[in-house]
Amino acid sequence: MGDSVRYSDAELEEFKALITEKIEKAQHDLELIKSAYMNDHNNGTEDTSPTFKAFDEGSAVMSKESNSQLAIRQEKFIRDLKNALIRIENKTYGICRVTGKLINKKRLELVPHATLSIEAKNMQQ
Repeated sequence: MGDSVRYSDAELEEFKALITEKIEKAQHDLELIKSAYMNDHNNGTEDTSPTFKAFDEGSAVMSKESNSQLAIRQEKFIRDLKNALIRIENKTYGICRVTGKLINKKRLELVPHATLSIEAKNMQQ
């Protein structure tokens, strides 16, 4: 990538602050998801009809599965954000891994872990 254009150190610091904030929020959200997953909400259906109890147990299983999927997605998001911090340290942050051009600043503000420009993203489709 020799003399390819990159974001200034000041801009990288701005992105670093944004990403760090997003990581903190994402980790907090992950903790909420995990606590919801671990928490056994027993709604006391032991004395109700067996049919209702079966529905309730089915609902609990589906809820755990969706919480598990949410947790997996959240963990991947955090990992992607941490990788973005590494790219900031390496001063390669914001450079499209396909075109080698700078990724639009607005795109990075919305999707700070992006590694592809819109142009490269469109080429994938």
